[in-house]
Amino acid sequence: MKAFVRGLIARDNLEMPKIQRKWTWKESAGFGGVTSPPPPPEKGLENLTVADVLLTKDTDGGGGKVDTLISCRTNDTVFDAMAKHNIGSLVVLRPGDQQYIAGIVTERDYMKKIIGAGRSSKVTKVGEVMTDESKLVSVSSGTNIIKAMQLMSENHIRHVPVIDGNIVGMISMVDVVRAIVDHQNGELKRLNQFIKGEYY
Repeated sequence: MKAFVRGLIARDNLEMPKIQRKWTWKESAGFGGVTSPPPPPEKGLENLTVADVLLTKDTDGGGGKVDTLISCRTNDTVFDAMAKHNIGSLVVLRPGDQQYIAGIVTERDYMKKIIGAGRSSKVTKVGEVMTDESKLVSVSSGTNIIKAMQLMSENHIRHVPVIDGNIVGMISMVDVVRAIVDHQNGELKRLNQFIKGEYY
């Protein structure tokens, strides 16, 4: 699209307007003109981080905060942990008041280690079927979302805990894809506004 716009401008032998200011008819005619202040800098996709994804998950749509970290303990039964929360992945914490991560339990663990093995989820403890902390794939809040998506794709996982020393949240492939789509939609909107002259 940028090449197309540049081609049109070059054809008419005009200078390419700068994004930071409003290009007016007066300027193209050589009269000077008043410029608008530069717009706030946009975060490029290469600068979008897991922290940005967590911020969008931390609201309930009405401006209120919600808890994005849903967890269970190693000594909970698999039935209680999975049925109670009705989600596909849970961070598993060690027993006690601290937020020390022990691992993660997923639908895949449930299918392979409970149903596939013929075990009862009502008596099996989460600690027996979870993916242990030593095998855990995680990200930090500063991880780029493209890198996070790559990590999930390469390891064939849909959820990763976010750890900054302590556990701070959990993101899913859906969260990352949603953030990328939202960002691309915003870029498309800005380009349309620029083309229509409504950028400011």
